[in-house]
Amino acid sequence: MRERTVWEFCDDRGQVSTAGRPPSRVLAYVQAGATLWDHGIRPSGIFGSGHDDPTVPDAAKTGSLPLDGVAYAGAGAALDVDTLLSGEPDLVVAVSYGGGQVYGLDPETAKHLEGHVPVVVIDVGQARTLTEIGDRFAELARSLGAEEPAAATQELDAVRGRLRALTSGPDRTRVLALSPAGQEQAHLARPRMWPELRVLAELGVGLVEPADGPGANWSTVGWDRAASLRPAVVLADIRAHATALDELRSDGPWATVAGSVRVVPWNPEPVCSARAHARFLALVADALEA
Repeated sequence: MRERTVWEFCDDRGQVSTAGRPPSRVLAYVQAGATLWDHGIRPSGIFGSGHDDPTVPDAAKTGSLPLDGVAYAGAGAALDVDTLLSGEPDLVVAVSYGGGQVYGLDPETAKHLEGHVPVVVIDVGQARTLTEIGDRFAELARSLGAEEPAAATQELDAVRGRLRALTSGPDRTRVLALSPAGQEQAHLARPRMWPELRVLAELGVGLVEPADGPGANWSTVGWDRAASLRPAVVLADIRAHATALDELRSDGPWATVAGSVRVVPWNPEPVCSARAHARFLALVADALEA
């Protein structure tokens, strides 16, 4: 007899996954796993992208997810179907930056994986607002029997109001989002391409827009150019593959502004929950108030 469908979910590719019972052993891309945790779902395992260490998950991406008891399947070339299935997941939750392509997995690996286990893909790309991305994760969590506490949404609403009040005056603090790339250059974020930065812009934060040129998401420039933009607040990429600002030369171009800049840690692959977003907005608000 064919198993009765009790659980189903239509992902952002329009693909419907079904099961005879709600999945309980979820293997997730690290960003998705941390987001589901804030909704009350503890993934059984997580995996990273080609940027990540194959042996240790990137702490910048794991949010408040406790890693004890959550297996790390690895990242990049280390991920094959056997490795991904080794923890016996009954659902894989992945992300995409458009086109339905699974981020962090080789296309052939992703294709063969779906022959063994349901795969749900959530689009986290620039075509969506952060609210829309968060809503999709919330829908998935509800289908699995969990939901983020209402207090998290209340906290987010409060900090949004705080930011609007801080940016209501005529003079806007210059805020620059960047990813340090060694001693010689930095990748300056184009705010319109990053859902979390677009939220800041909508709340009145004065984000610095890099000059037009190559690079859809980033404008890669020397540190002298980054320093010449004279930001008062820097949102600095804290993922493991980005250079830490305190590792830059003390006599380089960045040193000319480093002493007067307030630095806010920024993860360009944010945890897409109200709780995590409120925490980030609060850090930005603190920097603007300082």
